[in-house]
Amino acid sequence: MAAMPNVTPVLIVGGGPCGLTLAIELGRRGIHAMLVDQKTGTALNPQANATQARTMEHFRRLGFAEEVRALGLPPDYPTDIAYFTRYGGIELARIRLPSARQAAEMARNLTGSWSTSELPHRVSQKYVERVLRRHAAEQATISLNYGWQLLDFTEKADAVMARVQNLDSGQIQTLKAEYLVGVDGARSTVRHKLNIRYRGETGVVRDFFGGKMVAVYFRAPEFYETLRHDRAWMYCAFNPTRRSWLAAVDGKEEFALHTQLKPGEDESVSEARARELLSQVTATPLDIDVLAADTWIAGHALVAESFGAGRVYIGGDAAHLFTPAGGLGYNTAVEDAVNLGWKLAMAVRGNAGPSLLASYAYERRKVALRNTGYARQFANEIGNFIPDPAIEIDTPEGAEARARAGEFLNGYVRREFNIPGVTFGGRYDGSPTIVPDGTSPPPDAANVYVPTGSPGGRPPHLWLQDGRSLFDLFGSEWTLLQLGGEPGRAENFKTAAQQLGVELTTLSLESAEARELYESDLVLIRPDQILAWRDRGSPPDCERVLSRLVGYEHTEPGAEAIA
Repeated sequence: MAAMPNVTPVLIVGGGPCGLTLAIELGRRGIHAMLVDQKTGTALNPQANATQARTMEHFRRLGFAEEVRALGLPPDYPTDIAYFTRYGGIELARIRLPSARQAAEMARNLTGSWSTSELPHRVSQKYVERVLRRHAAEQATISLNYGWQLLDFTEKADAVMARVQNLDSGQIQTLKAEYLVGVDGARSTVRHKLNIRYRGETGVVRDFFGGKMVAVYFRAPEFYETLRHDRAWMYCAFNPTRRSWLAAVDGKEEFALHTQLKPGEDESVSEARARELLSQVTATPLDIDVLAADTWIAGHALVAESFGAGRVYIGGDAAHLFTPAGGLGYNTAVEDAVNLGWKLAMAVRGNAGPSLLASYAYERRKVALRNTGYARQFANEIGNFIPDPAIEIDTPEGAEARARAGEFLNGYVRREFNIPGVTFGGRYDGSPTIVPDGTSPPPDAANVYVPTGSPGGRPPHLWLQDGRSLFDLFGSEWTLLQLGGEPGRAENFKTAAQQLGVELTTLSLESAEARELYESDLVLIRPDQILAWRDRGSPPDCERVLSRLVGYEHTEPGAEAIA
């Protein structure tokens, strides 16, 4: 096998959603990067199953949201989440959610908490990774190398020296990189080499979402004919014997089952054991073809004590581990890559200040702590709600137990899956590369998102009168959004940007609604579509503002606003 180039600006270790998104972000900016992953290719099993709206907004910015939305379930398949005693038993609760086709149409008419260019999409990670890999491979400056394992690395003052091995041939090669990013999973070689530990909660025992889980990926062509309930994207079984959830993978015949084992149960993942587990949650005989089975542990809410520094950083599962309540792990990982990509590009080009890469570690750890907290909250709520022993019995006591469960589950499923606050409300307050203006953002709440122009979070979204999304008008790098005031202020920012090597797009917009949302005449939007600064009336020191935003002015969390 031919050797890889032995010098690269960026070495990415890990080819999951985080690593591939980072490769795309770098490639679109013309930055050379090499990606190595010990797997032979992208995921074969379903893994994560929900792409949140904020992730879809980033996929739209990168140009392939429609491609992702066309994958997975058929376009008219409902994405409901439904609870049953067992899948062939009694329905207890349901939240009805739009199909992919309906979601694309609905987004244009929603305001308030759900004002977005892209609603969530229910699609298996295995499909998403294929899209990400294809778009990463299309970048002229990106080299994808599956079947290569990182052995070790040494960080020097001006570079990182890494040894990688081809797992097929045994070939070992030494690489020199300006920066190394470890997005190599929960057992991260990079994190261990840096001696960074996870902090948080692990080993939690709950009736569900707390203990040894079995995942079964299977094919069942007669599923919908056999279990005649209305179709759903996620089917949840709620009974004293066997709790589980089951996600529709292709809307035709492929499904992913996750069920928790009781203490002392058989932990084998043989095909016979997989069939036995599925039979316990269906209540109706179902002929299946087992495609894969494995075990995993629920009950984690872990965040690395550091996300790196200097020339080596971590992200994705290497930096945070979730119990999947709320579906936040994969989406948090994608945003790690979005945050780091433009900062690494500026660092490689030599026009990033010393605080810029440090701001990645601060910002993304802050959001990881927040998001794992929300996932833990959801897991505690559903995992500690224990099925009544009478819930499946045809008696008045059984009917009463089902009614109580239905009332709780109908409330809970909306608290877990209608989460615009979690999706859009992550903020980077206190970051050295956000300029605060003295205003306080709305309270952080899972189920409510209040758009705000307070620097540090997602910019308020709106649809313009001509049918375009405001986000679609933002530049690919920095955007200066002018909503009123004197044009001269924008000119001063252009001059400062040229001096600092910052690519700046100026967007002038006559919109009373936008001016009301942003409460400012002039706003700076970062490349990751985060609101970084806004004008509050006094003439800004444009060079100082931009210098701080690209890391040249060191500030401590809670620093004062710059006029």
